[in-house]
Amino acid sequence: MTSVICGARCSSLEKELLYYVGSCHAKIGVAVITDTNDTVCVNNDRRYPMNSVMKLYQAMAVVETMQNKGISLDSLLFISDEDLHPETYSPMRDACPKGNFRISVAGLLKYSLQQSDNNACDILFDRIVGTNDTDGYIRSLGIDGFAIKVNEKEMFNNHELSVKNWNYPLSAAALINKLFTERLYLPVYNEFLMETLVSCNTGQKRLSAPLLSTGAVIGHKTGTGFTSPEGLPQGINDVGFVMLPDGRHYAIAVFIESSCCNMDETERMIADISGLVYKSFMKE
Repeated sequence: MTSVICGARCSSLEKELLYYVGSCHAKIGVAVITDTNDTVCVNNDRRYPMNSVMKLYQAMAVVETMQNKGISLDSLLFISDEDLHPETYSPMRDACPKGNFRISVAGLLKYSLQQSDNNACDILFDRIVGTNDTDGYIRSLGIDGFAIKVNEKEMFNNHELSVKNWNYPLSAAALINKLFTERLYLPVYNEFLMETLVSCNTGQKRLSAPLLSTGAVIGHKTGTGFTSPEGLPQGINDVGFVMLPDGRHYAIAVFIESSCCNMDETERMIADISGLVYKSFMKE
């Protein structure tokens, strides 16, 4: 087990995270970046499958491409029945099972980010920016320690390809921290992305759980992989940016590569880690 820490204010948090992660029957990586750029990482030297956290990386590349080409978020795309994979997870397909409808790019991004819709994600890869260009754009932001090589359909057809999209927890935390603190895009695009992440509907038992009723606001993106042959959850992730009522903030990424527990227990691990980080801020 490894950790990296910068700044005395995080020493207590580091010890708590190391102890907690060490007690779990799972392979867990954690990264936290504070508003003073102090950093705590636990088990950041492993490559963790992104699963749908990849959609955060994609959304930023989509927005960059649209901004550069002068394309509005309201631009409409036609979706045929052939664009809708019949078996993958897709609330959009469930709402329009026969296809043959138009939807804005903003609508596709909302489906992808807020409901983790796999068809919406692959349509964006096909129509706006591909996996290779997404990978290249994120690297141009100064982020490394990740790879994006395959889309959702490829992972569905061959579950083993999920490991082709990977990151270190600190890379994911650094990316969402950059989005919320550096204003990378024109306001209309930047505010859309942040508001969409704050309205994320998935993973309410993960990072968000201990923040309910605290006044804190979180923008986040979850990832959920395929189950193991034994039926256990694999690749259970959540990456978020937390804004506290007093104006302080932090980025947090928790990646669980594999777990020996059921889904509820595995999600509770992420919630417990989120709670430890929140409490460490509130002690100050």
